Amino acid sequence: MRAARLIKMVLLLQARPSMTAAELARELEVSERTITRDAQALSEAGVPVYADRGRAGGYRLIGGYRTRLTGLAKSEAEALFLSGVPGALREMGLEDAASAARLKVSAALLPSLKDASRTASQRFHLDAPAWFAEPKTPELLPEVAEAVWDDRRITARYRRQETDVERELEPYGLILKAGVWYVCARVPDPGSFRVYRIDRFTSVESGDERFSRDEGFDLPGFWAERAAQFARSLLRATIVVRLTEAGARRLKHTVDPLSAQEALAAAGPPDDAGRVTLTLPVESYDVAYTQFLSLGPEAEVLEPSELRGRFAEAAARTAAYYDTKADARG
Repeated sequence: MRAARLIKMVLLLQARPSMTAAELARELEVSERTITRDAQALSEAGVPVYADRGRAGGYRLIGGYRTRLTGLAKSEAEALFLSGVPGALREMGLEDAASAARLKVSAALLPSLKDASRTASQRFHLDAPAWFAEPKTPELLPEVAEAVWDDRRITARYRRQETDVERELEPYGLILKAGVWYVCARVPDPGSFRVYRIDRFTSVESGDERFSRDEGFDLPGFWAERAAQFARSLLRATIVVRLTEAGARRLKHTVDPLSAQEALAAAGPPDDAGRVTLTLPVESYDVAYTQFLSLGPEAEVLEPSELRGRFAEAAARTAAYYDTKADARG
């Protein structure tokens, strides 16, 4: 307990030119008397803590002293910046590295490790909003993850329809989306970036050859663009719908948010009842039926006629359930 407090005290003094005993006591949640004893203990241990006397006085480190975190491996430093997603670390085979790193975070990083947070964000992106599924760890994920961290080329075989395809890949980054692992990789020939589901890999071989990473590559940005393209590719049908003000507000939570935003922007002004009519791309009429049922009376499907008929039938059946006259007769 005291050892951790002493280390934190040193780190606080490293980060600021000077701190009073009261400021240190507040940060460390101890008394000023304890701060005095701790400063003396640090001085006796060889840490140059100096106490300035007077109203403007305080504690400071002299001689440019900085504690260094010796023994922190590069993989441990990178894993440290992913410690908020322990499940992902475990699946990538980095749990031990993260555990070792957390034992060493009470001191400052070596200069050679200062870019660990940047290199971690280049190689891993977590995208898991509001999709729920039982995660299944791909068998070959640790091998792929190791190649990603080490900038090492791999030869991967993966299932494509009924056949296996072999590719030479430069694995740039991992993406975890709704429990499914993907790798973003550059295919040396023709030099384009592609996304592969790792659970479709049947084998992965990694040699000694490393590739030169494009430091300007933006993994989150690339994934966001590809995800938007994929979402758009699913929208193969169109419906016309009239929405109340409440329905318009809830639309982005019911269908693809970007499509909802664009459809609302292109719609005309509301009618006298405050309802707005818009044309909306959807995945299919069956999917649209399920989606717009959740809006209930806040949405009226106008076209196509067959889909409108399904909603009319559903509305009649629902109304029958709440027929108070029938309940009284029963």
